[in-house]
Amino acid sequence: MLEDEGLRLLQDLVAIPSLSGQEAAASAFLVDWMAAHGFRAFVDPAGNAVGVLEGGPGAADEPAREILLLGHIDTVPGRLPVMVRDGKLYGRGAVDAKGPLAAFATAAAQAGAQPGWRIVVAGAVEEEAATSRGARYLAPQHRPALAVIGEPSGWQRVTVGYKGRLLADATVRQAISHRSGRLPSACELAVSFWNRVEAHLGEWNAGRERAWDQVLPALFGFASSDDGLVEEARLKVGFRLPPDMGPEELKPVLQGLAGSIALSFRGEESAYQAEKDSPLARAFLRAIREQGGRPGFLLKTGTSDMNVVGPLWRCPILAYGPGDSSLDHTPEEHIDLQEWAQGVGVLAYVLRSLGERGG
Repeated sequence: MLEDEGLRLLQDLVAIPSLSGQEAAASAFLVDWMAAHGFRAFVDPAGNAVGVLEGGPGAADEPAREILLLGHIDTVPGRLPVMVRDGKLYGRGAVDAKGPLAAFATAAAQAGAQPGWRIVVAGAVEEEAATSRGARYLAPQHRPALAVIGEPSGWQRVTVGYKGRLLADATVRQAISHRSGRLPSACELAVSFWNRVEAHLGEWNAGRERAWDQVLPALFGFASSDDGLVEEARLKVGFRLPPDMGPEELKPVLQGLAGSIALSFRGEESAYQAEKDSPLARAFLRAIREQGGRPGFLLKTGTSDMNVVGPLWRCPILAYGPGDSSLDHTPEEHIDLQEWAQGVGVLAYVLRSLGERGG
């Protein structure tokens, strides 16, 4: 049965290590699976695994429209034993986001080609890196009528928005002074900078009750060194951004707080929020109800490839995928296989409805 083959695809895909920048083996495996299940499948120049189901022209020979199911095939570091226990698949990427990607491929194979539509499944590379190389390659290559991003939302929920992001590296470098003196050390100056940032953003967030509306700062790296003459302290910081604070607005604020501390920036993404009442969203709500679920919407405080492709494609878009996103990147990452199958059912229903309802 195709459902059993999909489960094997999921387990085998999770078992193949695919850190960002090291996805070749996993991409090749997914391409082989899709080719064996009726897709025209290939690895594109960026390393993405791509499968296409051509449904031919629509009514009155109208050109086929495209729905692009964009998942990602890379994972964050951390090798975890791959095993099935108590109906759950454990392993790095089971939730984020090989679970949703395998669901895309399985559901498309189940639904088959739909008249008037081109169904494209893409497993993008480097989504977990600040580069988003796979999505940035695909974005100008396609102009889909509909797009679904493969990220865990839980099978009964769809995600319609992701916060923006800014990553910064702060470096304090100065001549060493005697530890008994009054001059602050490089480490103290770095800590003081971080405290100023937290205090300033705390004031900016005042009155904003939802995390979606706040700037969320995070300190995720602190290192120091000296050679006996010069000392250096380095901070790695990140900011999750609301719709009304983009990277270009936040950077001068940080530079003002930094003073003489050197800052460099990367990973710049603006927040993106899609429409809740699009034809695509309505199709997912129907599909979830048909599977016995109670649908709802999510706004995520992280980022995804929606931030990259949404502003360019400007089509109905959302993110969907089985799995509990609170398990992303954790040592306990796992996906409930029954939930995964329900997610496949939702996706297959949506894809079949393209042909049945004429899109």
